[in-house]
Amino acid sequence: MMTSVLWQALLETLYMTGVATVLAHVAGVPLGVLLVVTDRGHVLEQRALHEVLAGVVNVGRSIPFIILLVAIIPFTRWVVGTSIGTTAAMVPLTVAAIPFVARLVEAALREVDPGVVEAAQAMGATPWQIVTRVLLPEALPGLALGAAITAISVVGYSAMAGAVGGGGLGDLAVRYGYQRFRTDIMAQTVILLVVLVQGMQALGDAAARRIGRRR
Repeated sequence: MMTSVLWQALLETLYMTGVATVLAHVAGVPLGVLLVVTDRGHVLEQRALHEVLAGVVNVGRSIPFIILLVAIIPFTRWVVGTSIGTTAAMVPLTVAAIPFVARLVEAALREVDPGVVEAAQAMGATPWQIVTRVLLPEALPGLALGAAITAISVVGYSAMAGAVGGGGLGDLAVRYGYQRFRTDIMAQTVILLVVLVQGMQALGDAAARRIGRRR
């Protein structure tokens, strides 16, 4: 019985992590790009916009996840109709991961050699072409590593979401491992989380190396 429960909890964690990571990148990557290209001296310099975006990202990153989880319960209910369960947990997971992704994307793009951007500008490339054909392709290894780091962070967040009925391995650890004093379940949950995180990091490292060799 416990094997099936562990398997179900693992699938719920993978579901939450996968969907939240993808959605966070859908919003976080454009935000990270804007943070770079609107900065001083870049292709779309807009200092006022840059400061506003940076402030929003900093506020998002400064809120502890457990507080965010509770604070946006009305928004979660509005989006998915409930604040309990695996699907509901994906809303705060995504919201928490968006500013994290934005900063990782910003860091990866800032690693791109400015000379490459200047060469593209000298050849008459538009800002859109510079972003899509220079910045993002050149930053792909860093973006791949950032995606792995984000997924790992979301796994940690999902464990906290389990403490308030979010499902997944965190919920299993609380309900069975902590509340029922099942140290064996707690140990198995921890092992699964460690294996999951190690696997994600290994995939991210492999993807970054492969992309680096193709460049």
